[in-house]
Formats: sequence, structure tokens, C-alpha cells
Amino acid sequence: MDVQTPKPTRAEQTAAAFAALGLPAEALPRHVAIIMDGNGRWAQQRGQPRIWGHRQGAEAVRAIVTECAQLELYVLTLYSFSLENWKRPADEIDALMSLYAEYLVAERPEMMENDVRFVQVGRREGLNAHLLDELDRTIEMTSRNQGLTLALAINYGARAEIVDAARDLAKKVAAGDLSADAIDEDMFSNHLYTAGLPDPDLLIRTAGEMRVSNYLLWQISYAEIYVTDACWPAFDPDQLRTALHAYAARKRKFGAVIDE
Repeated sequence: MDVQTPKPTRAEQTAAAFAALGLPAEALPRHVAIIMDGNGRWAQQRGQPRIWGHRQGAEAVRAIVTECAQLELYVLTLYSFSLENWKRPADEIDALMSLYAEYLVAERPEMMENDVRFVQVGRREGLNAHLLDELDRTIEMTSRNQGLTLALAINYGARAEIVDAARDLAKKVAAGDLSADAIDEDMFSNHLYTAGLPDPDLLIRTAGEMRVSNYLLWQISYAEIYVTDACWPAFDPDQLRTALHAYAARKRKFGAVIDE
């Protein structure tokens, strides 16, 4: 009779993740933000349609979310669909929206098992009713989880986010509920889509592009930036560990002078 090996406990999984990483918890960023680039390019290099690359990219998301949860990071924000992405062909957009809804349904058990809390950052307007329903179901189901917060940036643009925050504050001033002189950086941050989350410590961009692409412009003011040539479907936990080691080796000054 076959004897099944017991599944490791969460504590054992965390210990294994830190052993593989080789860094202490205090060396890690609290918030990692990733621009997941290169799905279509990666697929086309292999003679496959772009949507196949997006599906492989979704598999990479699962591995990275699991690794971040086991390392007990506080927030992982993934740039999934920008406002500018609406310019893509309609069939690719439709396939992406279906893929997002499919991903949310399929990954809920993993999120619950790994104590992951899910949130969306971005505008809701423009997203179809089915996707909005699955987003809301996932947010509600995971709302009491205490581990990693997975923030999925869908229908997101940083300039639009800043405009939305400014518009919200302006309405409060016009209504007499807020003095313009009371607006400071903390208040402004609390009107962004990421309200309540710490700013990213580490921004990772895949596929070798050297730009931030209208992503978390306010929040990444002091983030360390790491760029890899690997396209997103090829970005695995080993690639993540390399990025975390690069982050741990940097000296973060925040404008101050630090003795060498």
C-alpha cells in the first residue's frame, strides 16, 4: 500500500522558503511591486499566439504569489492590465478579461490555504460585469486573511489614480468638508487606490524594459528598481530570489547621508 507523504505545514513551508532564499526576514522588502511584461513576446518567440503567453504568465503568477506568501511578505502588487492596454486588439482584450476571471476562480483555494488577502487597484468602470463579480467574490472571501496582501492592478494607470485622488479631495473641499490647507502627503496617499498599503520597497520589471509605464508613480518615489531580461512567463521563484538578494545588497538612504 502506498504511503502518502504528509503535506508540509505552513511553518515548514515558510522555513523551506527562507532556507532556499538564504536571507533573514529583516533583509526583505515589505512591499514588492512587479510590472509583468513580455507574455506576448515570449509566446511569439515560441511560435505561439499571444494569449498562450498570457496563460503561461498566469502560471507564473501562482508560483510567485505562493513564494511571497511563504516568505511572509506584506504586499505583492502585480501590474496586470493598464488603461493603455485598452488599445490592444479586441479579441486579445476579451481573452484577457476571461483569463482574469478564470484565474480568480481557480486561485481562491490557494489564496485561502496561503492566508492571502486579495484586493484590486484600478478603476472599476470599463470592466465587464462577470469580471467585477469575480473580483468582488474574491475580495470578500479573502477579506479576513492575515497573510500576504495580493493587489492586482487591473484597469490601472498611475496618472488616472492621481487625478481620481485629486478630484475626490477637491469635491470634499468644495462641499466644505475639508480645508485645502489640511491636505498633505499622508492625506493624499489615503485617497489613492492603494490606501492603507505601505509604499513599494522594490519594483521589479521583467522583459528588460527600462521604464515604469505609468505604474504607481506616487508610491514608488523611493522604491529600489530591479530589471531582468526574463519575460514574465520565465520569471520563477529563483528569479525572484535573485531580485530579493539584489535588494538586500543595496543601501537605502531616503535622501540622507549614511556612513559607509
